[in-house]
Amino acid sequence: MALLEKFHGILPALYACYDDEGNISETRTKDLCDYLLGKGVQGVYVGGSSGECIYQNLDERKATLTYAAHQLKGKMTLIAHVGAPSTRDSIELAKHAAELGYDALSAIPPIYFKLPDRAVYKYWSDIIEATSLPFIIYNIPQTTGYTLSPALFAKLLENKKVIGVKNSSMPTMDIERFKRVGGEDVIVFNGPDEQFVSGRIMGADAGIGGTYASMPELFLQANEFVMAGKFAEATVIQSDINDIIIALCSQDGSMYAVIKEILRRRGVNIGGVRAPMQNISVEDAGRIDGIVQMIDQAIERHCK
Repeated sequence: MALLEKFHGILPALYACYDDEGNISETRTKDLCDYLLGKGVQGVYVGGSSGECIYQNLDERKATLTYAAHQLKGKMTLIAHVGAPSTRDSIELAKHAAELGYDALSAIPPIYFKLPDRAVYKYWSDIIEATSLPFIIYNIPQTTGYTLSPALFAKLLENKKVIGVKNSSMPTMDIERFKRVGGEDVIVFNGPDEQFVSGRIMGADAGIGGTYASMPELFLQANEFVMAGKFAEATVIQSDINDIIIALCSQDGSMYAVIKEILRRRGVNIGGVRAPMQNISVEDAGRIDGIVQMIDQAIERHCK
């Protein structure tokens, strides 16, 4: 259980940080790391969906893992997402993260081809055996097309390196089922930010989320309320968070492009997003003023 304590709390998914030409930026990655460190989050999840991993080559992904580790190792918990289209690439990323001193690895299941459970099991097992690091399964069926079953999760847990699951499926019942399978010796992360509070109540031990870095104060406060048993107060914050998320997802640009513009206005310029994702439009720029105001007002209401 002592091992798992470092994985509790609020762990933002780190965004891809580009220079003005769209290349991975060491300076901007470190700026974002420093910003999150200053906000008091407990860790970061590096190289996942928010990190635009599927649009980057191996060298770019290795660079981001390197820059984040150099800036944050020993200061907060570091989880490296190493899922890639091929097992070979995933293992290469896993070994790189291990050399950098990450606290754990994580990976989505194989994408594109519809594979049977035995192939998915082998994919995850091969990555797990590539290093000595703890491993966190990543279940996100809405983007990968693969749904992790409690039965396969139980089989994976026979390997003691598997310490938990980042569950990003929408039903909170999935969190309850995975927690029931794993018990207290396994950590379950809530994935969908829209259900952070309900996910925690249903058994999630912590949260990893793609919008956390745009409003870390709100998620940190919601988590404190949940830990204190103040569920009504936590639910009020969740309602404000959901209003903000709906606004983030309702612009011409992708949600991540909108979040990056919000961070730029906070003094953290991490560039835009990589095509085919869309950057913000001229019309978005004005509407983002309102989203920033929504976040600031929610922080003022709840985080005193």
